[in-house]
Amino acid sequence: MPLLDARDVHGGYGGMNILNGVNMTIEADDIGVIVGPNGAGKSTMLKAVFGLLFVNQGQILLRGEPIHNLPPNQLVERGMGFVPQENNVFPSLTVKENLEMGAYLKPGNVKRMLDKVYGFFPPLFEKRHQPAGELSGGQRQMVAMGRALMAEPDVLLLDEPTAGLSPLYMNEILERVKEINAAGVGILMVEQNAKQALAIADKGFVLAAGQNRFTDTGAALLADPEVAKSFLGG
Repeated sequence: MPLLDARDVHGGYGGMNILNGVNMTIEADDIGVIVGPNGAGKSTMLKAVFGLLFVNQGQILLRGEPIHNLPPNQLVERGMGFVPQENNVFPSLTVKENLEMGAYLKPGNVKRMLDKVYGFFPPLFEKRHQPAGELSGGQRQMVAMGRALMAEPDVLLLDEPTAGLSPLYMNEILERVKEINAAGVGILMVEQNAKQALAIADKGFVLAAGQNRFTDTGAALLADPEVAKSFLGG
């Protein structure tokens, strides 16, 4: 049974669909990457999965159970984490306080999960008493990802985790994504740095106009001349 299974998903805003029949399946040990041009529906699909967008047709299943249109707090309880692209930390709170906010459903696990998050992101331990708003963009992204991990999700949704980061931090974040996945967390992420993201992807989904244009392994999509020409800059 797949960890996450989206079938023929339609949805949008104000009566206008942005998603026009998207299909995505990832297994528990997969990194799934969603790429495509601006306006393709990539971030919209993540929001649909996390209950932030009304799905008016199709199904989204978590471990075989329908979850579409459930509120986000129920999805967190069921084992889903979500890291939005923007405004994803509390800037006036310290790094440690930000992380502790992520454990509100499991307060008894705070110390164990803090140790685990600091293991994934060693710079956060050094900065744990510093306000998150004073950190670099890459370190703030680590805080946001770490906070989502504090709830011990089975699947983590990441919306453009490397957006606006330097190449050094981009590579650092993608390496941490691989480590988090290897520790037993399924990943579904939207990423603008398509080549780098597909290079670590087990599954790749190329969207265009709210539909699947290509679906394959990350390696196969990188090797596909049509994908390269149309979506990866040649």
